[in-house]
Amino acid sequence: MTHDDLKAWRTALGLSQRAAAEGLGVSLPTYQAMERGSSFATGKPVVIDRRTALACAAIVAGLPAWGEGAQRPAEEAAEAPTPD
Repeated sequence: MTHDDLKAWRTALGLSQRAAAEGLGVSLPTYQAMERGSSFATGKPVVIDRRTALACAAIVAGLPAWGEGAQRPAEEAAEAPTPD
């Protein structure tokens, strides 16, 4: 995911930078640095890691955070109705 992709993701969802940061579980300055592509403090490049890209995809897909409604495969199998 590029910095432009991150901004496009946020814009497509109609989120502010603050709301995007909260959704991804990062601070506002961290989110802003990821979207800009460089650190405020050092000017060094900021790389968007795979976890962040996957979290963006999960938010678009409407998936809940693990443990907040997401079930493990074994739990799903245990709850599945058995054929008569």
